[in-house]
Amino acid sequence: MNLSFFDQFTSPCLLGIPLILLSMLFPTLLLPSPGNRWVTNRLSTLQSWCIDLITKQLMTPLNKNGHKWALIFTSLMIFLLSINLLGLLPYTFTPTTQLSMNMALAFPLWLATLLTGLRNQPSASLGHLLPEGTPTPLIPALILIETTSLLIRPLALGVRLTANLTAGHLLIQLISTATTALLSIMPAISILTSIVLLLLTILEVAVAMIQAYVFVLLLSLYLQENI
Repeated sequence: MNLSFFDQFTSPCLLGIPLILLSMLFPTLLLPSPGNRWVTNRLSTLQSWCIDLITKQLMTPLNKNGHKWALIFTSLMIFLLSINLLGLLPYTFTPTTQLSMNMALAFPLWLATLLTGLRNQPSASLGHLLPEGTPTPLIPALILIETTSLLIRPLALGVRLTANLTAGHLLIQLISTATTALLSIMPAISILTSIVLLLLTILEVAVAMIQAYVFVLLLSLYLQENI
């Protein structure tokens, strides 16, 4: 029984071929196809408004030098948001519950922000490893601590996104299983658990949106430190 709860996090396969790549590319079908007009329908207008809002929110903490990252961060935000929300639909698979995928997104982008700082302002980037006014005996320990905290940033990004989405999916499946099991035994309790399930689903939608935003926002803050 416990193993069946984690079957939803296994990448689906067809004829031995993993379909995780197909599930990652599926959100692109929701984007409007380009036409000869700027605005084709109301859906395009809504999507353009959302993209503009996301871009403004992500670029606000950055200075002018960081605005060249707008396309990368906005695309990543829309990608994560689409995958997280589509994964809440029945009989779907959420690729962002896989730590390997989240690390594949977090590590290269974190490394790019770090290398940007080392190239443009190496003294300021290395200066973050040692706070100003540190006593001389504490310098080796603080450098080690700051270096460790710097290196675990991509791991924290990937684990945070994976853990939050995995916990939400597990809670939804546990409560839905309890609702189905109690329906014939205690209908009143089953109705109460179904209400809890509805509220939890709404909460999970909010978590899916917030986690996508937090993932990209932290990357933008890491970039701001290095530019």
